[in-house]
Order: sequence, then C-alpha cells, then structure tokens
Amino acid sequence: MEDKEQGLDNYLDSHFIHRSNWLRAAVLGANDGILSTASLAIGVAAASATREPIILATLAGLVAGALSMAAGEYVSVSSQTDVEKADIEREKQELSEMPEIELQRLAEIYEKRGLKKETALTVAKELTEHDALGAHIRDELGINEISQAKPIQAAFASGAAFTVGGLLPFLVTLFLPLNSMEYSLYGFALFFLIILGALAAKTGGSNIVKAIARITFWGTVAMGLTALVGYLFNVNMV
Repeated sequence: MEDKEQGLDNYLDSHFIHRSNWLRAAVLGANDGILSTASLAIGVAAASATREPIILATLAGLVAGALSMAAGEYVSVSSQTDVEKADIEREKQELSEMPEIELQRLAEIYEKRGLKKETALTVAKELTEHDALGAHIRDELGINEISQAKPIQAAFASGAAFTVGGLLPFLVTLFLPLNSMEYSLYGFALFFLIILGALAAKTGGSNIVKAIARITFWGTVAMGLTALVGYLFNVNMV
C-alpha cells in the first residue's frame, strides 16, 4: 500500500501544472527584467555619447522595475485572493441556508461532466458527507491548491526574477565598449531571452522552439522600437 502511495506521489510530481503559479511570475519577471532594462539602455545609448547616463538610467530602471513588478504582482494576486475568500464565504452561507439546493447543484456539475444522473447524485451525496465545503470549493468554484492564489510567493518570484534578468544587461553597460553599446545590448539581451525561453519551456514541459521563437520575436520588436526612439531624438547626454 505504501509503495502504491509513493508511486502516486511520483506520478503527480511528474506533471508540470503545480509549477504554474510561481513559474508564470518568475518567467514574466525575468523576461521583463531583461527586456525592459535592455530596451531602456539601448534607447539611452542611442542618444548618448557617454557611458554614465546609460549606467544611471539602466540602474534606475532595474531598481524601479523590480519593486514595481513585486508590488504589482502582490496587489494583483491579493485581489484574486480576496475574490476567492469572498466566494468561499458565500458558499459557506449557501450550504448552511439551502443544503438541498447546493447538493443538487453539485450533482448537476458531475452530470455535465459525463456521469449518469443517479451516479452523479450518489457521488455528490458521498462527497458532501465527507467534506461539503471542500467539494463545492473544488468543483463549483474551481479553486484548488494548484490554482489558489499565493500573493507573497508570486511577488517574491516576480521581483527576484526581474532583478536577476535586469542585472544581465546592466553588466553589459558597465563593461562592453561604448561605440557598439546598442548592438552589444541587443545581442546579449537576445541571447539571455533565448536561454530564458528554453529554461521556462523545459521547466514547464512545453515546446522549446515555440517558446524561443515567441520571446525572440517580441524582444526584437521592443528593443528595436526603443532604439528607434533614441535615434530619432538623438540627444547627446553629457
């Protein structure tokens, strides 16, 4: 029996959906860190004849972006958590005030999923006896441990990933030659984005080629447009 339970745990661990919350926040943060910081640096580099303004703008963008990503992710996911909690409280009240109607709703859900009417009602009754609120949270509201919002986890993953991603183009502004800074930033940022896309696809079990193509295309568009703005203004910052 113990071996079977261990086998089930290993089977569940082999799937990738349980990583979706933190993986989404981390990939978004790292992608934004690389792309927004590199784009900002490219735009300033295209309009500057000295290194200092590029470094300053890139560092400011890195710090502000990391804090903004973490705060934005926390507020966004917290709002989702508030909605979930409100729905759960409403479900508790409905179970207390009209248990028969709630039982029928649960049975209808299982029937729509393919069970016969009698079987659906039997399953609904047994699950209600075991854990009525848990059954309704999972099957009526669609909330489970995998999809449940985790604000702190999402904020930390997003902010930390942005910082790591943004440090990469920042290092380029510190050490590579100024006369080809825009091209160096673009080349390295594209390289970093390709690595990120491949790692994210590998971690999430999705298609690596599609992930790389998607992140490369949109990264090129973003950095190209930012460089164009810098060249159009062509302001020498001294």
